[in-house]
Amino acid sequence: MAAGFFRRSIASQLSKVLDLPPENLIKSISAVPVSKKRHVADFQLSIASIIENSSGDCLAQDLHLQAQQLADRLKCDSVVSAISAGPGTVNFTINRELLAKTVLQQVWKDGSEYGAKSELFSTVPRQKAVVEFSSPNIAKKFHIGHLRSTIVGNFIANLKVALGHEVVRINYLGDWGMQFGLLGVGFQSFGDKEKLKSSPLQHLFEVYVQINKAAEDENTKKLAKDFFRKLEEHDEQALSIWKQFRDLSIEEYIRIYKRLGVHFDEYSGESFYQEKAQEVLKMLEDKGLLQKTVKGTGIVDLSEKKDLSTVSTVMRSDGTSLYITRDLAAAIDRMNKHSWDTMIYVTDKSQSSHFQHLFQILKLMGYDWAERCQHVSFGLVQGMKTRRGEVIFLEDVLNEVRSRMLQNMTSTKVSYFRSYWLLFMFSTKETQDPVETAEKVGLAALIIQDFRGLLSSDYQFSWERALQSRGDTGVFLQYTHARLHSLEQMHGNAELTDVNVSCLQEPDAVSVLQHLLRYDEVLYRSSQDLQPKHIVSYLLTLSHLAAVAHKTLPVKGSAPAVAQARLCLFHAARSVLANGMKLLGITPVTQM
Repeated sequence: MAAGFFRRSIASQLSKVLDLPPENLIKSISAVPVSKKRHVADFQLSIASIIENSSGDCLAQDLHLQAQQLADRLKCDSVVSAISAGPGTVNFTINRELLAKTVLQQVWKDGSEYGAKSELFSTVPRQKAVVEFSSPNIAKKFHIGHLRSTIVGNFIANLKVALGHEVVRINYLGDWGMQFGLLGVGFQSFGDKEKLKSSPLQHLFEVYVQINKAAEDENTKKLAKDFFRKLEEHDEQALSIWKQFRDLSIEEYIRIYKRLGVHFDEYSGESFYQEKAQEVLKMLEDKGLLQKTVKGTGIVDLSEKKDLSTVSTVMRSDGTSLYITRDLAAAIDRMNKHSWDTMIYVTDKSQSSHFQHLFQILKLMGYDWAERCQHVSFGLVQGMKTRRGEVIFLEDVLNEVRSRMLQNMTSTKVSYFRSYWLLFMFSTKETQDPVETAEKVGLAALIIQDFRGLLSSDYQFSWERALQSRGDTGVFLQYTHARLHSLEQMHGNAELTDVNVSCLQEPDAVSVLQHLLRYDEVLYRSSQDLQPKHIVSYLLTLSHLAAVAHKTLPVKGSAPAVAQARLCLFHAARSVLANGMKLLGITPVTQM
């Protein structure tokens, strides 16, 4: 990693002065974000990070003085061309030609692994991670919360794989429970086998809405309970109907997930654990954790004082299992099956209490690995509507974004972007497959709008804002990638051999190189908190910097050595842009 080479060089010199091992200093040396002030250093060392107990009463002026004293003791060399002190930091400027040569060579060499091979990850053990995400409820609305779970879980899985971990992607379907009693009865009354085959999710939803209206009737409630009881007792006819609902739904889900560019290693569901849930109840009873209430329900006391102030209900009065009981069974089964190091559940924040209870019960049962379970929660999306009204199914969203994007693309053959008050024109050849391109660009728009803030935050969705070609949007990222790709196609692929890096000393070229240096730190930060916003912010800045450089550093009409050097710079920017987009679940387009 380019940044790693420079960090090690700086750490080596610092270690001699500070009498500390270089490896203890590397994570305290960070790449400096690109600034509009331009003449900024490339790396900085935070004095506070290397002073023991610096979180105490260390005054700012003391830190500044220590930074100045340390800077005075350091010397420039073949790698570092300037050293200065800032407010509590020592700043290092890298030899400009060495910066260009090292960054370009590293991006070229590592390709899709650029950033992931950094020494920042050297102390992070390679692990096996189970990621459970998407998990829609069959026959219920595939609402926008499931879209968030799908794209967030996909991002986490992609990031883990990119960093060398083994990942098992699980879609845990809501395919069991009393709603299937209602659905079974509803289908007998309102179902249509042809509609079920042609559009299973839509038809089952319609049946579910109709039977729910009828469920206010006591007789319908009784019929639904009877049907679900038959399911639990493995009645062949009831199971056959249920299996048809499930299989047809999964077929349609796979088709929709393909449009999203999402796949799963395992389609699981609550139905898999109905029997194992009974084993869990037996284990809870044997361990003295299961208590019966007056009404006959089974509970587990989670209170510290064991005074029943906090309980979790794990069994109905008739002895059947609940959602949390089946989740307990699933967690135990996955450990037995996959021997995972970490398991991540991706759902909306309304389920935070459920997962707290789940992890607590597992600990009480003696499963220490519950400490390695994690709930990644996200906020709600408000205001997502299609032209026809409220969003019900995920496919409505995908169709809407594709049609809106297609309309934007066909009405504007030439698009203009304004970046840091510089106007330049993007014009690409006729797109070979405009419908597919519109889908990929539209999906990028959805993902970037979703990932720009903290996942836990609610946000107001806006079609207009998401699909803007100007500003910090997914459309802008796609346009930038397409333009950089067409630049390479127009002038021939860049060749790194014999590049004259002295031709890349302009401020706009240096800004792109400085930004490329930071990529491994951004990946590391996202790997620590599993927040995609760090990568989104990085890619948007990279796109703006590339846009400015494209305007001020023309390839066409430049001397051959200059043109070749600039082409290599733009290739490196496009390569890292594509890598980051793919992590987010975006397929970069090459034409627009």
